[in-house]
Amino acid sequence: MSNPDGLLVDIAAMVESEHSNQMSLTVVVPGAVITGRLAPVSLWWERVAEVLQASEHLKPFAALFAPPAEGPPARPTHLHLHRAKILQGNFALPHTGGMYRITIEDISSWTIGDLGYSDT
Repeated sequence: MSNPDGLLVDIAAMVESEHSNQMSLTVVVPGAVITGRLAPVSLWWERVAEVLQASEHLKPFAALFAPPAEGPPARPTHLHLHRAKILQGNFALPHTGGMYRITIEDISSWTIGDLGYSDT
């Protein structure tokens, strides 16, 4: 999407200003449907840094995820999802969810809510 959806940018900005991680969202990007919870960028960076810090092989990369001194941009350009899953066929990857950063202009469609599968 060359022109980001203004409503989606507003939702991302509200998540940033409220520092809330309770908004579930499902997005369609080229080649994937991703579902998860929006997180403020500072929380997302913190969580990714913690995961990297805990890995013997990836620990040096943790420093790259320190929040910049100037803070997030005035208008969000990316969504930061945690507990996120790529929906594939009749299952989701990874099963426990992961951390995804998605460029807002790459999102072709979206809906509120965390989609999943049911056996019923």
